[in-house]
Amino acid sequence: MRCDILAVGTELLLGQITDTNSQWMGEQLAAAGIDSLYQAKVGDNLGRVTTVVSRMLADADAVIMCGGLGPTHDDLTRDAIAAVMGVSLEFDDTVAQFIRDLFESRGRRMAENNLRQAMVPVGATIIPQTRGTAPGLICPVTIEGRSKVIYAVPGVPHEMKDMLQRAVLPDLLERAGEASVIVSRTLRTWGESESGLNERLDPVIERLEAEGNPTLAFLASGWEGIKVRLTAKAATHAEASAVIDRWDAEVRALVSDIVFGVDDDTMESVVLQLLRERGLTLGLAESVTGGLVAGRITNVAGASEVFRGGIVSYASEVKFELLGGPEGPVVSEAAAAAMAVGAQRVLGADVALALTGVAGPAEQDGMPVGTLCVGIAIGSEVTTRTLRLPGQRDQMRQMSVISALDLLRRRLSAA
Repeated sequence: MRCDILAVGTELLLGQITDTNSQWMGEQLAAAGIDSLYQAKVGDNLGRVTTVVSRMLADADAVIMCGGLGPTHDDLTRDAIAAVMGVSLEFDDTVAQFIRDLFESRGRRMAENNLRQAMVPVGATIIPQTRGTAPGLICPVTIEGRSKVIYAVPGVPHEMKDMLQRAVLPDLLERAGEASVIVSRTLRTWGESESGLNERLDPVIERLEAEGNPTLAFLASGWEGIKVRLTAKAATHAEASAVIDRWDAEVRALVSDIVFGVDDDTMESVVLQLLRERGLTLGLAESVTGGLVAGRITNVAGASEVFRGGIVSYASEVKFELLGGPEGPVVSEAAAAAMAVGAQRVLGADVALALTGVAGPAEQDGMPVGTLCVGIAIGSEVTTRTLRLPGQRDQMRQMSVISALDLLRRRLSAA
């Protein structure tokens, strides 16, 4: 069973609203073992909506349409479905009364256009509302002699989620007739380019392509690292997980040196957990990143158990006077080391991470744009490292965050 997703609404194309609904529905379909191979967005135009739905049904067994079920003139999902089914719309008295009663219970005047939501394609099954006014729809359709189905759900996220779990997924599974489960695991990596990572994993990729299950995919995610996603399909969750476990081990055998976490792990959450396990506190001194590291750290729930604070020592005088750095170049390993020791002292931290560098637009202290100097102080031991990072100013600063945290992660892991 293949079910693809169509998000309806011009606001999605204009970037006024981010389409998180399709992402969530894709996750739920995968968890239920329903293949979903294509997602699309279309604006509020009857001809275009009808055309896109028809094209999607040429390949898929089912399509979930999200949005366009409201009361206004540009809510055209019902009309498009009726056109694809080759039927007319009919007025559903039960839905209309439900809408009237809902407005009355809230003490609000009902505009007559709300009754547009009671227009239903002939032959469709209503998915009753429990949270709003627009009902969902289950619409059987025959395409070239094959039975298919269109589901329509509101674009309001909590209404969509309720209908998907209560009605759409059970109906899909019944139509599929064979239960299966799709399980994914994402290995989070840092320290290798996407092409270099692909090359290192070529032996595993060749074997996976021959077997077909699981699949492996890469996702370069900026300062979140490069993700390696393994996805397996099996009759049960346990069986799919066992397949994933086997190939997880195969991947790690080749690239374990750059794997820092799994699934929802982030570099900062991993670092904080390592510090927590060792009973250590952390302080920061940031120059080139201007507080970005502290922002990432404090975004992790429970960071206050470990994180003492950070000093944004952007001006050279702050590095000298507050952190005790030596007079001289501020983009150097010596400056990074002094900043780390100073952060330890000022913040009363067991561990300190310091970053200084050149984000651009011009070189500084004879160092080219992209230079990052990192200092790490753990107890009385101080280590430094200089990296050359790519990209324009914003990208270089973001890469500095994950690169410096990765150096700290490796030091803590080795301790």
